[in-house]
Amino acid sequence: MELYYREFGQGHPLLILHGLFGFSDNWQTIAKSLSEHHLVVTPDLRNHGRSPWADSHTYTDMADDIQAFLESHWMFIASVVGHSMGGKVAMQLALNHPDRVDKLVVVDIAPGQATDNHSDIFQALADLDLSKLSTRQEADEFLAARIADFGTRQFLLKNITRNPDGNFAWKMNLPVLRRAYADILAPVSGEPFDKPALFVRGSRSNYIKDEDFALIRTLFPRAELVTIEGAGHWVHAEKPAELLTVLRNFLDQ
Repeated sequence: MELYYREFGQGHPLLILHGLFGFSDNWQTIAKSLSEHHLVVTPDLRNHGRSPWADSHTYTDMADDIQAFLESHWMFIASVVGHSMGGKVAMQLALNHPDRVDKLVVVDIAPGQATDNHSDIFQALADLDLSKLSTRQEADEFLAARIADFGTRQFLLKNITRNPDGNFAWKMNLPVLRRAYADILAPVSGEPFDKPALFVRGSRSNYIKDEDFALIRTLFPRAELVTIEGAGHWVHAEKPAELLTVLRNFLDQ
């Protein structure tokens, strides 16, 4: 599978993996800042953005996609940053292909079974009939009755594009993502990854709880945990400067 990607700068390779409903440019500001010392690559994961669609969407699938991507781009070892679903992809990559990862950063997701935070969103997106839309504003008005948070709606609406015929379409493979949601919530597993690992959480998020650190240390014995005050789940969007400082301190040491 040939993943679509963006790249910035030069130096030691650093991959940044986006979360569910995201794509490569969600992390563009962080990527450009880190490109001063790294070749930063931000791929679209399968069934997202401009990357190919597939019927399966497991963490092993996506980890294998990234392993193949590294190999095909002559990146024999890289540091990997992953957020939310992308964080689990990064973890599974490190567990399955430890020779490919030298440093691991996981942003606001734990390795265990995740809580369902998206079923209502999936239902709202499924109910949105793109064939009846004339403008994006109409899509926002429809979703506003179902998804109260403005920022979340704007994030989701980035997944709507216009086809050459002028009709709206999803960039993401919404039917498969919805069908595979149990796989997205599933835990990662494997032999422990005994290299540097950093877990970053937002103080206003509950995606990494204190009690999750025991499992984190079981799978990633050298893991550190950093909490960024005032951030929710979208740490990179809410506290980019603070996250950049944390990432630089870890990646450059």
